[in-house]
Amino acid sequence: MTQTAAANRLENLWDDAKAASMSEPEKLLYRSNLLGSDMRVTNYGGGNTSAKVMEKDPLTGQMAEVLWVKGSGGDIGSMKMDGFSTLYMDKLRALKGMYRGLAHEDEMVGYLPHCTFNLNPRAASIDTPLHAYVPRTHVDHVHSDSIIAIAASVNSKELTAEIFGDEIGWLPWKKPGYELGLWLEKFATENPQARGCVLESHGLFTWADDAKGCYLTTLEIINKAAGWLEAKTAGKPAFGGEKRPTLPANDRRAIAARLMPVIRGLISKDRHKVGHFDDQPAVLEFVGSAMLDTLAPMGTSCPDHFLRTKIRPLVVDFNPANPDLDATIAGLAKAAEDYRADYAAYYDRCKHPDSPALRDPNAVVWLVPGVGMITFALDKATARISGEFYVNAINVMRGASAVSTYQGLPEQEAFDIEYWLLEEAKLQRMPKPKALAGRIALVTGGAGGIGSATAERLLKEGACVVLADIDAKAVTDVAAGMAKVFGKDAVRAVQMNVTDEGQVIGAYGETAVEFGGIDILVSNAGIASSAPVEETSLALWNKNMDILSTGYFLVSREAFKCFRAQGIGASVIFIASKNGLAASPNASAYCTAKAAEIHLARCLALEGAEAGIRVNVVNPDAVLRGSKIWSGEWLDQRAATYGKDKEGLEEMYRQRSMLKRAVLPEDIAEGAYFFASDLSAKSTGNILNVDAGNVQAFTR
Repeated sequence: MTQTAAANRLENLWDDAKAASMSEPEKLLYRSNLLGSDMRVTNYGGGNTSAKVMEKDPLTGQMAEVLWVKGSGGDIGSMKMDGFSTLYMDKLRALKGMYRGLAHEDEMVGYLPHCTFNLNPRAASIDTPLHAYVPRTHVDHVHSDSIIAIAASVNSKELTAEIFGDEIGWLPWKKPGYELGLWLEKFATENPQARGCVLESHGLFTWADDAKGCYLTTLEIINKAAGWLEAKTAGKPAFGGEKRPTLPANDRRAIAARLMPVIRGLISKDRHKVGHFDDQPAVLEFVGSAMLDTLAPMGTSCPDHFLRTKIRPLVVDFNPANPDLDATIAGLAKAAEDYRADYAAYYDRCKHPDSPALRDPNAVVWLVPGVGMITFALDKATARISGEFYVNAINVMRGASAVSTYQGLPEQEAFDIEYWLLEEAKLQRMPKPKALAGRIALVTGGAGGIGSATAERLLKEGACVVLADIDAKAVTDVAAGMAKVFGKDAVRAVQMNVTDEGQVIGAYGETAVEFGGIDILVSNAGIASSAPVEETSLALWNKNMDILSTGYFLVSREAFKCFRAQGIGASVIFIASKNGLAASPNASAYCTAKAAEIHLARCLALEGAEAGIRVNVVNPDAVLRGSKIWSGEWLDQRAATYGKDKEGLEEMYRQRSMLKRAVLPEDIAEGAYFFASDLSAKSTGNILNVDAGNVQAFTR
């Protein structure tokens, strides 16, 4: 399952013509983006790059040497120019006189803002000294899997020398910070022939005196390591060979769809989590291997890895050779509790008097033999990225265990980084989560005006949304547009006919696999018909009942199954109609079906209350703009019923309302958001009329 040699080689993407007109800072950005665009070079948010550039000092007008270096919290693959910190090199050198020794190195971070050039607001990262003090103009620091595989081996120093000779040095493990910056400076000064250095259990530093040269050096060293690993591991089974069979793809997704809502419920008691499922070949190779039980508990080695994935994963007790999914699900609660207890014990063993309080003790990474990897975090992007980091860790373990013996970071070292006061300060600066952060919504009729407006409203508040609609192209197009605004992690599309039991069940399976479960159901799919009762065919009557009554039942039933599996409460919002409360001429089938829909909501509110499942109704009236229903025969039929032309119908509805105002899709979306959010946490069984006022629809 490993990649071919050709696929593992990094290609030189540097374009001399493109770089020719760039300034030195622009070349730095160009180099950074090229390196960060390839996961084989470094993981998302990992690594950093720098250049020492002569700039005109805005105060003195004299030229000054300025360090441009990736700032705190950025990603070299996607950053822009404002992602770099800029600092005076003479002030950075002067900091050496302030250094009081290893016990006080963290205080040096507080001095970095005093070195800022040109009032740059981008905060400098902890790695700034490692770039500043290397006596070369350009420096790259990356976390290539092939390099870390060597760095995480018990004899990494010897392996580094075997592969690179004296062109690449080696330094023992040291937590990133000021002291390590001085170590790296000393090595580079004393070894002028060296082109870089491997940091044990961490990554690679490379340097050169021009931007392109630094880029090419980084690629060359990574490719050399990858080639050496391939030669050493050729013909050897990865991870000791297969111990557990890999299940077929459809079975893997079906099992993940069952597991993820249960896991999500177990770990979302305090804050809702969002899940991600990954069954790529590298993952399947690891979770099915003979070395899974040995390597997984050892944890990861690179600090970037375990900051995203916790010190170790949770291996789910599942035997793909003789699967008993019900037994596995029954054992998840104890597995989760055992993991929390183990994590708390780790905290107690390693904590210092000034350590931050115990953080969320739940597992981030769940490994399922024969099935794949499940990751959970506070949002979808973080869950996905955490999985990517653990894939990096898998690749590292594969290489290290094949050529040597893999070693994770010592527990105390891992703790000191995870609970580093500087890391805690970074976490405290994180923005307050949005109202629906961590919540997952399914919106039926998602391609229509009300459905798409509701989805957009929920996305704005931080929810992940699955848009479901019978029109596959339309819903895909709507979802694609929303992904451009809210990010591809937050939105999915699925074709679903609410009257087709199999499609409804399948849509919930997809929702579970993509996001981990569901918290909010907005049942909005609908049709409308108009005909005198004597002209209402049985087919027309049944069509209304199938979609507006049976369809709402099927969608709700499957939602309740997932809600109960999670056990963390939920909210159901039916988009009904004023016509469900107020009779309307020539619409007996539609009005009756809508009335059934409203009464179904009441029944569900009664059944769901003990589980914290709230069910409420939003009743629109005459929402013409953006509505698919109002673009067809229904518009003609209602216009004929009231003796109006199409253009006059909206004005007629406006004037007949008590408030004399048009009702828009965004108005209905606001009502749906109210019921979806904690603003209505104590409301269930309610009906909210959003109709600009209609006395016949008053509920009391």
